[in-house]
Amino acid sequence: MKGRDNGAMPETASHSTPAGPPGPIRPEGPPPVTHAPMSNRDDLRAVISARRDLGAEYEDPLVDSFLDKLDVEIAARVRNEVDARTRHQKEDGPRQQRKDTGIVVALGSLALGIPLTGIAAAQAHGTGLLLAWAGIVGVNLAFALGRRRER
Repeated sequence: MKGRDNGAMPETASHSTPAGPPGPIRPEGPPPVTHAPMSNRDDLRAVISARRDLGAEYEDPLVDSFLDKLDVEIAARVRNEVDARTRHQKEDGPRQQRKDTGIVVALGSLALGIPLTGIAAAQAHGTGLLLAWAGIVGVNLAFALGRRRER
């Protein structure tokens, strides 16, 4: 059983690093686990090394290849961010819609209350006026209680 790890934590890096001296140790601790920047850094080092090996005539295709890969990665990051924000907006959507319907009901009640008051007072005097406003209050109360149950 010689050479076993004896319960130590396994390495979490998903890519191999080239052999060589380790980089400077940061005082704030190890770098955060982000695989893309290390990959880009390694890819850039590989492009520079290939440029040295192949010569200046291959510089443009090497740079274009690296930039194409970088464009794909940036597009994927932007797509993920847009998807995350879209999901967040979808979660907030019904709440905002309920808020908007409350304003519509309140303004609609006021808009209908004015002519109903005039008609009810003219036709049925005090009784008609009380019935009209009891109906308006009843609609608004039912709407408010319905919204309360949804929460």
